[in-house]
Amino acid sequence: MGIVAGLDSSPDFTRIVVCDTDTGAVLRQGYAPHPMETPEGGGRPSDVDPQAWLLSLGEAAGSGLLEGVQAIGVSAQQNALVPLDAQGACVRPALVGGDRRAQVAAADLMDTLGGRQAWAEAVGCVPQAAQPVAKLRWLARTEPDNALRTTALMQAHDWLVWQLLGRPARRTTDRGGASGTGYWSAATGAYRADLVELALGHPAMVPEVLGPSEAAGMTPEGLLISAGTGETMAAALGLGIGLGDAVVSLGASGSVMAVHPEALVDSTGMITSLADATGMHLPVVTTLNAVRALRGTAELLGVPDLESLSDLAMKSTPGSHGLVMLPYLEGERTPSLPHTAGTLAGLRRESMKPEHLARAAFEGMLCGLTDALDVLRGRGVDVRRIFLLGAAAELPAVQAAAPALFGVQVVVPQPADYTAIGAARQAAWALGVSQGTLAPHTPPTWQGAAARVLEPGEELAVGQAVRQQYTSVREQTHPGAF
Repeated sequence: MGIVAGLDSSPDFTRIVVCDTDTGAVLRQGYAPHPMETPEGGGRPSDVDPQAWLLSLGEAAGSGLLEGVQAIGVSAQQNALVPLDAQGACVRPALVGGDRRAQVAAADLMDTLGGRQAWAEAVGCVPQAAQPVAKLRWLARTEPDNALRTTALMQAHDWLVWQLLGRPARRTTDRGGASGTGYWSAATGAYRADLVELALGHPAMVPEVLGPSEAAGMTPEGLLISAGTGETMAAALGLGIGLGDAVVSLGASGSVMAVHPEALVDSTGMITSLADATGMHLPVVTTLNAVRALRGTAELLGVPDLESLSDLAMKSTPGSHGLVMLPYLEGERTPSLPHTAGTLAGLRRESMKPEHLARAAFEGMLCGLTDALDVLRGRGVDVRRIFLLGAAAELPAVQAAAPALFGVQVVVPQPADYTAIGAARQAAWALGVSQGTLAPHTPPTWQGAAARVLEPGEELAVGQAVRQQYTSVREQTHPGAF
């Protein structure tokens, strides 16, 4: 018996949950926004002082929240690069998020190493503007003085763990966080120091990669701190997904990730090969268009919100009276069609009704994600169950269509702080291993997420027909896209 805490330092806030070590039941929780200024024109800043994360953490942990806690796990936003000088001070604010400034740097790096296949074989992914490796290249090209002063590299969760431990000489990270850098390979479990030097222009120190159940250390107050991980890996751990499971996230863009026993090398660059927080792997396929296709359709039809669009779509029937939407409104990454536009096909007099267009938007979004899922299935990834995440997963039109289109059981978890819960589960694991009560290769068994379970049932054949209709339009419009 005991209690542990999980900390989720997202791009906007810190959330802390305190959990029972045996069951995972959330006993208490804290929250605080990051004290940051909104840039002109809105949106999130690309440069953030890491002290904002510490201030937010301190506020969220106020009023005795951590009283009695024996161990803490830290998860944090991925892709946040913290460049440090020889004294351990930040050379400049952290470079965070999907930094568009680094797009040219990412393309430059890809060409310098020899293209997509060379990168996929080196580190399991192709450089993207969000990744630390691309941000390093941008730093070297744009702020050469800062680049020269940079002697060590950390990410957000590494830096927070290091601060909680009192900034020891030893700096650590985990497989999950390291796998997103663009200079660590999930397949080999090793850094590519040559890629750090290729991007930055000179060598730099990188954190030691801990095993999933290892502790990073003890705080001066005697609290055990686990290895920590990125937010994606922590959410997977919090949901309790395992082999045979995939997670489909419905944001403005979409993503499909699954648990797999080995790293996947994909020369097309469609699969990003990440490591998870348990010793397994998380191949991820991303689409640029998910909920943004729904929002665009709602604006076109003049309906006020996605709930109204869903109500409208439910007045139609599967197949949308032959109307098919290819939702490539921002171009597309999966398939790789960066300069294309969306397509609306099958227009007939009887299909030109608002409810059919609304239904086509939902079916188009889900079929696009099924294409992404098929990229993983085509590489031997077993998917028997899908966890559907995001606010749009609650919409009746999504829940009505998803099981038949995906062709497997769909689980819609109730909203909860799964990232923070995953961090707490990691803390309980490290604590149990340190006490000799848990095995180092098996995380603690916690109660599963409360969820609604949807089966394809008799609608499976209907879903396959809708999918075929979509595939036919895609192949006619973009032959050979896959």
